Amino acid sequence: MTKVKICGLSTKEAVETAVSAGADYIGFVFAPSKRQVTLDQASELAEIIPADVKKVGVFVSPSRAELLEVIDKVSLDLVQVHGQVADDVFEDLPCASIQAVQVDGEGHVPNSQADYLLFDAPVAGSGQTFDWAQLDTTGLAQPFFIAGGLKEDNVVQAIQHFTPYAVDVSSGVETDGQKDHEKIRRFIERVKHGISGTK
Repeated sequence: MTKVKICGLSTKEAVETAVSAGADYIGFVFAPSKRQVTLDQASELAEIIPADVKKVGVFVSPSRAELLEVIDKVSLDLVQVHGQVADDVFEDLPCASIQAVQVDGEGHVPNSQADYLLFDAPVAGSGQTFDWAQLDTTGLAQPFFIAGGLKEDNVVQAIQHFTPYAVDVSSGVETDGQKDHEKIRRFIERVKHGISGTK
């Protein structure tokens, strides 16, 4: 069963909706973004997430010290790193790691020490898909997430195309820039059951 990560959550209601609908991963954005949360916000929200739902912190070109501080304060289960990153950032972290790869037309897949890879559009969080044909995931050592412009009406096709470990959505479950609880429910339902919930 493909796992689901709902990313960019910043309210108690959105977290509770995602958890109750069956999300496997909840993503908190610590990088500068309209979805950014503070350490205190994330710590409070983390307290209402059950142990079987994994907490992911999303960073852009972080230092190792920054990662360790947030992992400790928010009890993160995974860190997701975008941007340029030193190879040793992923060494001996106290939690699992995801390296985000922006699919730019070359289909280049890096050698990474991260536990997972995540393939995203050239502009993360933009709601744009990338050209799926440009990415060859055969022979990957790590399990991988597919992100970038996913929503309820294309996520089943993405799963059929890539057979990923997990799918990741942020803007695809928003209305006017805010998390839409119905869209969150329908997206997860589509992944888990291949059907749309009632509109």
